[in-house]
Amino acid sequence: MNSRRVDYYAIEPTSMTLTCDRSQEQARYNLRVKDMPTEQRPRERLMAFGAKNLTSAELLAILLGTGVSRGHKLSAVNLGQYILNELAQDGISALDALRRVTAAELMAVPGIGEAKAATILAALELGKRVLKNRPAERTLVDDPAVAAAALSQDLMWQVQEKFAIALLDIKHRLLGTKIISLGTATETLAHPREIFREVIKQGATRVIVAHNHPSGILDPSEADLNLTRQLLEGANILGIPLLDHLILGNGDFVSLRQTTALWNGENEAV
Repeated sequence: MNSRRVDYYAIEPTSMTLTCDRSQEQARYNLRVKDMPTEQRPRERLMAFGAKNLTSAELLAILLGTGVSRGHKLSAVNLGQYILNELAQDGISALDALRRVTAAELMAVPGIGEAKAATILAALELGKRVLKNRPAERTLVDDPAVAAAALSQDLMWQVQEKFAIALLDIKHRLLGTKIISLGTATETLAHPREIFREVIKQGATRVIVAHNHPSGILDPSEADLNLTRQLLEGANILGIPLLDHLILGNGDFVSLRQTTALWNGENEAV
């Protein structure tokens, strides 16, 4: 048996911010991919910086492979941006529309045939299946992404706010998840008493709390931060470590443990 102690979330938060002004961004879309400097090409940028640091148009460009050579000549990146612009109609964001797009809608875009449409739809379906694939019970939860995956089926892509918990044993293995409360379209309510009552009832010794932001904006509110402070205080009193507070929405998540200083100086071993 591996007796190594799991040092949950011991990894340092990693982030990378890539910025460019509007004129630089526009210039990028006016070039053919092969005319771009190597460090600006989507595939090379993905390999160098990771997929999260690419724009949606660049990710589509990798799936498309090529642009349009007839009529209005567009690079793959430009074609990707054109698709997003076409989908963003009637107050619906491009990514929301892309999640529900059909083959016919894609092929209505000039330059998109069956092959390109099938590639995009296959990538979208694979992403949906990954998000829906809840980790099995007793899975080791040693990273925020594992916890987010366990909670995504209950919290991701929801139009109503929900507050849920992931219950863990002393070795950080997943015991299960539980929805604690439902909110309105804009806010949810959870009380530390209700949260820790469920943790104790289920026999868990570690807990991760999470809620969703239907807007897709994952910045924590002051209420989110205040609740986390209360939960950390309660966790110390009860001896049930709070390992993280996650915010989920629109296919992504944020770990407050990694992005705030709330856990700094904690004395309780986790």
